[in-house]
Amino acid sequence: MSFKTNEAQQISLNDAFLNLTERERKALQNSWAETFSEELFPAIDEKPFNVLYSDKASRPNTPVNVIIGALIIKELFDLSDDEMVENLMLDLHYQYALHTTSFEEQPLSDKTLARFRRRCYDYETLTGKDLYHDCIESLGGHIAKLMGINQRIKRMDSMMIEANMKKLSRLELLYVCVARAAMLVNAEQKDLLPENLRHYCEKDDYNRVIYHTRNEDSEEKIVAVLSDADALLELCSGKYEDSTEYRLLVRCLSEQTVVEEGIRRLRTKEDGTMTSDMMQNPSDPEATFRRKAGKEHRGYAANLEESVGEKGSVVTGYQYDDNTRSDSSFLKESIENTEKADETAVLVTDGAYSGEDNRKLAAEKNIELVTTDLLGKEAPDIYADFEYDEEGKKVTRCPAGYEPKNSSYSPSTGQCTVSFEKSKCEHCRFRDKCHPKIYKRVAKLVISKKASDRAAYARTMHTERFRNLARIRNGIETVPSVLRKVYHVDRMPRGKQRGKFFFGSKIGAFNFRKFFSFRKGLGHYAENPLIA
Repeated sequence: MSFKTNEAQQISLNDAFLNLTERERKALQNSWAETFSEELFPAIDEKPFNVLYSDKASRPNTPVNVIIGALIIKELFDLSDDEMVENLMLDLHYQYALHTTSFEEQPLSDKTLARFRRRCYDYETLTGKDLYHDCIESLGGHIAKLMGINQRIKRMDSMMIEANMKKLSRLELLYVCVARAAMLVNAEQKDLLPENLRHYCEKDDYNRVIYHTRNEDSEEKIVAVLSDADALLELCSGKYEDSTEYRLLVRCLSEQTVVEEGIRRLRTKEDGTMTSDMMQNPSDPEATFRRKAGKEHRGYAANLEESVGEKGSVVTGYQYDDNTRSDSSFLKESIENTEKADETAVLVTDGAYSGEDNRKLAAEKNIELVTTDLLGKEAPDIYADFEYDEEGKKVTRCPAGYEPKNSSYSPSTGQCTVSFEKSKCEHCRFRDKCHPKIYKRVAKLVISKKASDRAAYARTMHTERFRNLARIRNGIETVPSVLRKVYHVDRMPRGKQRGKFFFGSKIGAFNFRKFFSFRKGLGHYAENPLIA
């Protein structure tokens, strides 16, 4: 299939739009389809996707902008692939939005969307470049411009995304992996599977083994399942080692069990390596475990960057990864991928993104990082008045203006041990704030540049400007809630790559809904002097 851009953008003589009455035409132009057709659809750049298709002359591809537009509309109305294809055939709203009213036959088939997703997955696996992610972010930037948002002020927050899978006990996890391997052998070579393992292929065996026995029998059941697992390992060795079922069984046993004196048993905390990236369910083996704010999460994490303007906000950047990833690492990746701007931008986050290293990294890209809270130990306010050399490894002056007698730096701790003449500290007005240790001849204090910077930043948190920025950040707290309740991000297809793709479509739909409300004057916006 060769790549061709979509040239069918103009109304033709047999266009369905021309057959509408004036009343019908007015209703269509007042709907969401008009806004999508005129302002979002033309902004979809097809050219980056030409690498997904053959450069040889052959049957042309389905227009990429139609596919991407359909993927966004699909999430906008919570449709399945089949429902989207059907609605495009029968509903003029969809045809008008995607500029297909002049097509004799609508270009989407039952496999079009799935095949496009597969092409994007394969290309990302091969090159590491996510074309669809870049497209959705580009559309977000386009919407921001249309809404008059200059992206000078942004806010960031992360959210946990639950994998669409069942929480399994260790017994259930082992059973499912063993059962899948047994079913594989039974399907390929039925005579090869021993009689004592064939019950795993029966329809009601899961319920019989897991639920229809007493709790006190669980240890016996685990011993039996582990014994069957060893038998399957030996049976599959050399025959099914390339199969997904075999690899998942091996992974499950390596993570969940240990072998002592030829006997396999469950792994305990004392055995070590009980990590968060252990498999939670073979139906989504990439999902990871994390405990946050007293809750258990199995799945993934997303990081959202929202640009804020006087008349609204729009998501202009997003990341999707394992839920074990920290907010700080999300921030660093986002900043590193940002081009340095001529005008200073402000990025407002919560305390999970704080840190002097993060602020310095942001400053290199002309970004002022404002965190509404600080993690870790609080530094005394007086530390902000200590002066250092350019490298931050030597204290040059104390708050009272005295130069230290000696200042030594420890690379392992990042702290400076500073000594002053005893007479200067003993009667200093700042003594009760600095709390130096008074010795026979000198007074000593252990301090670090990071602590001083932390104290200096804490001072800014009491300013009116900071309070305004903190109020701006609060607005992003609603985004995860909307993505869960309206766009059902906790029910996406399994797997990190697939989940990221669907999440991008939901971000596109979320942004368009905001833009449509903006165009129709349906939103209610609180003006902020920092933005206005």
